[in-house]
Amino acid sequence: MKNIKAIIFDAYGTLFDVNSAAEKCKNKIGDKWEDFANYWRTTQLEYTWLRSLMNRHKDFWQVTEDSLDKSMKAFKINTLMREELLGLYKVLSTFKEVPETLKNLKEKKFKLSILSNGTPSLLSELVKSNDLDNLFDDIFSIEEVSIYKPHTKVYDIPVKKYGIEKNEVVFLSANTWDVSGGGNYGYEAIWVNRYNSIFDNLDYTPKNQIQSLKGLLDIIK
Repeated sequence: MKNIKAIIFDAYGTLFDVNSAAEKCKNKIGDKWEDFANYWRTTQLEYTWLRSLMNRHKDFWQVTEDSLDKSMKAFKINTLMREELLGLYKVLSTFKEVPETLKNLKEKKFKLSILSNGTPSLLSELVKSNDLDNLFDDIFSIEEVSIYKPHTKVYDIPVKKYGIEKNEVVFLSANTWDVSGGGNYGYEAIWVNRYNSIFDNLDYTPKNQIQSLKGLLDIIK
């Protein structure tokens, strides 16, 4: 890849393990913890898309709370666990290879940023709790445009901020709809396919897919 001016990462599911909050409570939740975590995540995303379509915006933390409430009812989880789960969601763990990969990219003098559905305060806390705050040049939130990914207004945020061309951005996400959103917008979008999944049919096929963030080091020279 040539003429890359910025490497931009999705946060949830790409840098940070969205299932880690429920996993840390698996002794209390029991064997259903993973199904519960996946249901919570799916509901959370559905709410972002539906709110964008209805033009009834709530920020990501409110959506996270609303989706958790539904998920706890669906899986009959004690409501006393609500605050614990929400607290853990604010400090989600990174995937193992993330810190080292980001440090390697930073040493290569790439501009590194996050572009996420999360609120600025949520993202700031996530980054700081994982000791990553010195690695990112910027953290961009959809709250700047008050609509969720994959709306084109979201992908426009860093391009306008940096004054660069769309194809000068490498964008990484583990979410196929997000990769398609960024790719259709004009980014060089890379799919982080951690779980050997099938890519969605959304008018974009990424030129590159990697199994972990570390694979980016083989693409970016």
